[in-house]
Amino acid sequence: MISKKMQQEIKGSATIRAMFQEGRAMAQEFGAENVYDFSLGNPMTPVPAEFNRAVVEAVQTVSSMELHGYMDNAGYPETRQAVAEDLNRRFGTDFEGKHIVMTVGAAGALNVVCKTLLDPGDEVLALAPYFGEYRSYVANHQGVLREVKPDAKTFQPDLADFEAKITEATKAVIINNPVNPTGVIYPAGIIQAMADILRKKQAAYGKEIYLVSDEPYRELAYDGNEVPFLTHYYDNTFVTYSFSKSLSIPGERIGYIAACPKMAGCSQALSGLSVANRMLGFVNAPSLMQKALVASMGAKTDVAYYDRNRQLIYGSLAKLGFTCAKPQGAFYLWVKSPDADEKKFVEAAKRHHILLVGGATFSCPGYVRLAYCVSYEMIERSLPAFKKLAEEYRLA
Repeated sequence: MISKKMQQEIKGSATIRAMFQEGRAMAQEFGAENVYDFSLGNPMTPVPAEFNRAVVEAVQTVSSMELHGYMDNAGYPETRQAVAEDLNRRFGTDFEGKHIVMTVGAAGALNVVCKTLLDPGDEVLALAPYFGEYRSYVANHQGVLREVKPDAKTFQPDLADFEAKITEATKAVIINNPVNPTGVIYPAGIIQAMADILRKKQAAYGKEIYLVSDEPYRELAYDGNEVPFLTHYYDNTFVTYSFSKSLSIPGERIGYIAACPKMAGCSQALSGLSVANRMLGFVNAPSLMQKALVASMGAKTDVAYYDRNRQLIYGSLAKLGFTCAKPQGAFYLWVKSPDADEKKFVEAAKRHHILLVGGATFSCPGYVRLAYCVSYEMIERSLPAFKKLAEEYRLA
């Protein structure tokens, strides 16, 4: 029998994937063209051509020993340097290659940071609503996750609650920007206010409190919105990143951690990250992907594709009477459930072959999330079903 802890993890973490599997079953029964699956945030845009070329070139030109052999746990020096230079060029930072640790995606990066920072009982704050697996990542390393409530209208963090939740036990704060599931971007003013609060709390408690900026959706920003780069606001910052969305390669599991050079005890932190990478069983990030990144660091996905989808789904649902938070980034639409019980609304949507994810998955019940990283044509086909759903709830 597997552990009791894992039995509970299975119950609590399978919602989105279960919905995805249910969508496949419905597609077989009703035809794929008649099922509207908005459950899973799987990138839809083509992989940039320059990245594909870089993969082929690496296979053809790099020696097998170098391409497939062991390396430093933090990654190839040239890849780390390429990431540092790209960040410096884009954000005016002063990273060196030594400040970068290549990881197995953003999930691997977050677990490596948690392993490096947390002692048993240390608290980590997450800004609700948030990606549900943060709970597991913190628990993996015997930490305790605490939630900061959002403003009910804007879904920006409630700064008073944020300040109140920081205690002597607080070790870190996870920020996801742009946010999964709301599509909200935390602007510079909010980030500055949070940084000021953290500095005050550090002084009061005489200890470091770290910001962990989870940024897989950084490139997906719309309407001229900018995503603040956190090391400009707060020294004790780790930036965790994945190329899953910016290059449409989630299955390749490649990302990095960037440790702010001004961080207290930066050298020790970097040593901890490298050792944690090995201890957690990752050992190092995928070698072929690291080689390909060096030659294609500037490649980006087609943000206009997601923006077109965003405008269609947001505009159409708002017109039908649904209350939605207009996405500023990422590829998610956050919709208020017209039923007090969001689970009933999710089930009602299924009857119209629409698959949504309930807000409780993101610690914010009463809402649902739609992932609009789908084909434009599927959104168009779904609109009559959404209309019927709106009529069922007598929306305006």
